[in-house]
Amino acid sequence: MPLTTTHNPPTFATVLLRGLLAGLVAGLLAGAFGYLVGEPRIEAAIAIEEAATHTGPVADDHHADELVGRDGQRAGLFLATGLFGTAMGGLLATAYVLLRRRLRATDDGRSALLLAGGTLLGAVLVPFLKYPANPPAVGDPDTIDQRTVAYLALVVLGLVAVWAGTLGYRSVRADAPVWQRFGAGIGGFLLVTVVGYVVLPSFQEVPDDFPATLLWNFRLASLGTQVVLWAAIGLLFSALMSRGGGRPESERHADDRSGEPAIGQGTPAHR
Repeated sequence: MPLTTTHNPPTFATVLLRGLLAGLVAGLLAGAFGYLVGEPRIEAAIAIEEAATHTGPVADDHHADELVGRDGQRAGLFLATGLFGTAMGGLLATAYVLLRRRLRATDDGRSALLLAGGTLLGAVLVPFLKYPANPPAVGDPDTIDQRTVAYLALVVLGLVAVWAGTLGYRSVRADAPVWQRFGAGIGGFLLVTVVGYVVLPSFQEVPDDFPATLLWNFRLASLGTQVVLWAAIGLLFSALMSRGGGRPESERHADDRSGEPAIGQGTPAHR
C-alpha cells in the first residue's frame, strides 16, 4: 500500500467551469464598481459633449435618434461586464491548463493567482500607462481604428513583457541571490515594455478646455473597474482551484528535477 496519496489534477472541463463562474461573479462586481464610481463621470462628460455640440431643438433630435437611452446603457453595463468577465475567466482557465506545469507554484490556488496577476499587469496596467481610457467627449472619430489597433498591440506586448520577465527571472541560476533573479525579471519586463511604448504611436486628442479633474477621475474609475475585475477573477479562481488540493506528486517531482525552486519557495541554501 503506498504511503503517499495521489492527487488527480482536475479535468479541463472542471477548470473551465470554475474559470467561467469566477469570471461571471467578478464581472458583476466590476459592473457594480463601474456603476457606482464611473457612471457619474460619464454623465458629466456627456453633459460637456452635448453642451459643446448641441443646443435647442438639435439636442432634442439628438436624444430622439439614440438607439439605446442612458437607462438602457446603465442596465447594459452589468450585462457587458458579466459577459466580458465570463469570457476572460474562460480564457484564464484555458491558459492555466496550458501553462500549469510551467507555473511551478506549490499549489493550484497559487498558480491561478499568479496567472491572474500577470494578466492584470500585462493586459491592463501596461496599456493603461500609454493609452488611458478617455470619456465620451474626448477623442477624434477619424483615429478610432488606429487607436484600437495600437491598444490591442500593446495588450499583446504587455503579455509578452510579463513572459519576458518570467524568463529573465528563471534565467538566473537557482542558488543566486534573490535580488539578482528579481532584477533579471524586472529587466526583461521593462525591455519589452519600453520598446512597445517607443514603437507604438501616441495620441494626444484631449481638448485644452476639458476639465483635467474629470478626465483623470474617469480614467481612474476605468482602471479601477479593470482592477476589480481581474483581482476578483484571480481570488475567486484561486479559491476554487485550491479546493482540489495541492499539485500531483508527479508534477512536484518534475519541478524538483528541473532544479528550479517553486514560485513562492525560497532558493536552496548554500551548503
